[in-house]
Amino acid sequence: MRDLRVYAQAADAEVFHYREKGGLEVDAIVQANDGRWAAFEVKLGEGRVDEAARNLRRLAARVDPERMGEPAALGVIPVGGLGP
Repeated sequence: MRDLRVYAQAADAEVFHYREKGGLEVDAIVQANDGRWAAFEVKLGEGRVDEAARNLRRLAARVDPERMGEPAALGVIPVGGLGP
C-alpha cells in the first residue's frame, strides 16, 4: 500500500479505501485529479486472487459510469513471501 501511495502521489493522484455496508470492500481506489480512477485488491499469496477479482468486478458493476466514468484499470496485487 505504501508503494501504491508513493506512485499515486507522483502521478498527482490519491489513494482511498472502499467499504460498503453490504460487505463489499476494495483495498485501494486510486483517483487522479482529472477524475480517472482504478481499483486494486492486495492479497497475501495467490490463493485469493479469484475472490479479489470478483470483488473488483462487483465494484465496477455498481459504479455509475455517467457519474464516475469507467475504471481505467482493475488489478489484483498478490504479495508473496520470499519462497522456500
